Amino acid sequence: MTLTVEVAHDVTEELVDAFVRLVPQLSRTAPTPDHALISRVVGCEANTVFIARDGERIVGTLTLVVFPLPTSIRAWIEDVVVDSDARGLGVGVALTEAALARAGELGARTVDLTSRPSREAANRLYQRVGYQVRTTNVYRYEQPEPQGETAATPNP
Repeated sequence: MTLTVEVAHDVTEELVDAFVRLVPQLSRTAPTPDHALISRVVGCEANTVFIARDGERIVGTLTLVVFPLPTSIRAWIEDVVVDSDARGLGVGVALTEAALARAGELGARTVDLTSRPSREAANRLYQRVGYQVRTTNVYRYEQPEPQGETAATPNP
């Protein structure tokens, strides 16, 4: 395996196709990404989208979100997904280490992420690269479904 990690700057068909293939491996309920969505994600100033390649093929992605708060610059790692046939080959570690380095360059004091307990391999990976489990409550509020034709998707 010839593994490389790079930042996605251009939204190509190859990149969109990779997200179409990889996102269902991360979430069964997420909508299928399209060119417009990937363009919004890559184009968002707060995001850095990393891709991992095995040779020419994209085998993993990770989105780093960095944002200023009154207390400090913070960062989150989101939507880490490694293709099922590339798991266990160091792709997740390479993506995570690239994101941690970039977050440090941008001045983030901390880099948070969440991972379901059932994702045992992913949890071991995060602990191997230095993450510590925090004792905290994570809350989620789900917005009600938009009603009627006036509902629009916000453009962050």
